[in-house]
Amino acid sequence: MSIIVPPIKCQGIKSKLVPWISAKVPEKYDIWYEPFMGSGVVGFNMRPEKAVFSDTNPHLINFYNDIKNGRLTYDEVKDFLFDESEKLIEKGDAHYKAVRARFNERPNSLDFIFLNRSCFNGMMRFNSSGGFNVPFCKKPNRFAQAYVTKISNQIKNISILINTHDWTFVRDTFENTIQKARKNDFIYCDPPYIDRYSDYFNAWGEDEEKRLLESLANTQARFIVSTWHHNQYRQNRYIKSLWSDFNIDTKDHFYHVGAREANRNAMTEALITNF
Repeated sequence: MSIIVPPIKCQGIKSKLVPWISAKVPEKYDIWYEPFMGSGVVGFNMRPEKAVFSDTNPHLINFYNDIKNGRLTYDEVKDFLFDESEKLIEKGDAHYKAVRARFNERPNSLDFIFLNRSCFNGMMRFNSSGGFNVPFCKKPNRFAQAYVTKISNQIKNISILINTHDWTFVRDTFENTIQKARKNDFIYCDPPYIDRYSDYFNAWGEDEEKRLLESLANTQARFIVSTWHHNQYRQNRYIKSLWSDFNIDTKDHFYHVGAREANRNAMTEALITNF
């Protein structure tokens, strides 16, 4: 399976898990609902005819709506990143911080893709005021020509998919998105991993996990929830305490998100389904 990689990076991106997840997805459904869009990599690769991609992060939704509406194109992204690359090489961290401040004052999709691809580890983290606060990756030559071409091609590939399918991108809560699904629809949920990661737009704890369970327990649609099962240090206790009434499948996976190689450990992933 050839995987389409989206232009936006984020922690826990499911690029390498797409074949495993896609094998679980039913062959037929009416509408694909994705209440935690994130990178969108799973839905993009499933290529449903009709889909609703939702997230509480306005910058993600604005980014993909800008692609859909033709406001963000291959050429525009390529030219912008080349221009910013020269300033980054000259000024390094100072220029990164200037773009970050500019984005936090007047958010836009070009600055968003620049920050996403030049920040530390491709993280997406916001403070309590909604400001992007991830530090620089410390690589002034980050946007080499091949890298800019790669990002621009990812924009082009996603643009083709968006414009050949009936896809909607909305800023909404997961409860509202799940509530819209009907019996013949399908829901794929990739919430922030409880006890593992959260940011301002996607704060996640026990209350949110219970609300997700309640929403999915009341839907007539089929669903898959991606979460973590365990690592070498501890178990996801919510698998047993909240999700034990559903079907659970697991797979070992390795995430490259730690700052040091020694901290990059294997994680056993879980897929929770109601079918």
